[in-house]
Order: sequence, then C-alpha cells, then structure tokens
Amino acid sequence: MSKGATVEASRLPVIELKDPLFAALLGWLIPGLGHLYQGRTAKGVLFMVCILSTFFFGLAISEGKAVYAWWSPDDWRLPYLCQLGVGLPATPALVQSYLVKHGQQPILGGIMAPPSDPRELDSWYKDLNHYLELGIVYTMIAGLLNILAVYDAWGGPVELEEPSHKRRAAPAAIPPGS
Repeated sequence: MSKGATVEASRLPVIELKDPLFAALLGWLIPGLGHLYQGRTAKGVLFMVCILSTFFFGLAISEGKAVYAWWSPDDWRLPYLCQLGVGLPATPALVQSYLVKHGQQPILGGIMAPPSDPRELDSWYKDLNHYLELGIVYTMIAGLLNILAVYDAWGGPVELEEPSHKRRAAPAAIPPGS
C-alpha cells in the first residue's frame, strides 16, 4: 500500500457496529432498521425507501392480492417465502390466511387475504391481467433484496484490502558508496 493510500485510509470514519445479530433481526423486521441501529443512517434510509417502496408498489398495482400465504396439500404459495423476506410488512398475510382457514372473514378489506377458492384466483388473473404477476414479482424482489440488506446489517461494511499480487515490495536498500 502506498503512503498516500495509507493516509487516505486513516481519514475514513470508523463505525463501531453494535450487536450484529440484533441488527440483522431489526433489518428483517423493517428494512433498513438494522443499519439505522448501527449508525449507518444513509444506507439504512436508502434500504428502507427502496425496499419498502418496491414492496408497496407491487402490492398497490395488484390491489393487495400479490401477497398472500397459503399452504395446503394441493396448493403451496411459494412466492410468499420470498415476499416474507421483507419482514413485518408481509406478515398480515399470515393473519389473513389463518382467518380464512378457520372460516372467518378476512380483515383489512381483504388485503393480503388468500383466494377463497380456485375460481376466485382465476378471476384475479382475469381482472388484474399482468398487474397481478408484476405485483408478485415486485414484492418477491423486495423480499429478496431485504435478505441481502439483512446480511449487510449482520456482516457490516466490507473492508477492501489491496490484493497481494498488486503490493509492491519495499525497495532494497542501496549500500552507501555504490
């Protein structure tokens, strides 16, 4: 490493990261919250805005139908596993699924409620056309991006080190009088 790079590296702020597991948990619950807890405010706000806006945009264009949890022998809602990566914003789907399975009416105007039967799901695709599929994709992407953000909250910033093949050996001392 050159002397200029050493001086430049010493000017970078050092962030003392708090408990990485707690930061990861916070980051999963609410995207960006783990970074805010660690004092990495800009990154936390960036993750919060980008991930949550992607998730809620997908939910909005699908009229709240893109995110729902359903587990039955003949129908596994696998996209929900990705969507759940966004944390608390996706958890109302679990409550809605519980209510529907136990014969109760969904709450919250049916947002994130599973279809009551296959014909209802067919009507969703017919009425919403490609917006339902786009909503599913957007919400899945948001969940997967948040998994990466959670990993960053847990692992902290990456410190780059100059690769060994680029390091220069110190010049050999030239004996006086040579």
